[in-house]
Amino acid sequence: MTEPTPVSELGYADALAELESILDRLEHDEPDVDRVATDVARAAELVRHCRDRISSARLRVEEVVGDLGRLSAE
Repeated sequence: MTEPTPVSELGYADALAELESILDRLEHDEPDVDRVATDVARAAELVRHCRDRISSARLRVEEVVGDLGRLSAE
């Protein structure tokens, strides 16, 4: 089995797709006891990463909107 891409190198869409794949495997396949803990830990990392990406995007959007508001007030 190849090593997964480090979470920090994944974009939001790739992280979400991997998370969905893990969840699908856990919900629908016969769980591999040796892999469950690894999958759950990876899923937790992916969730944190996605939340961080959403928070960063939200802050950036707020900055842009704020800049637009200042420009229109001038």
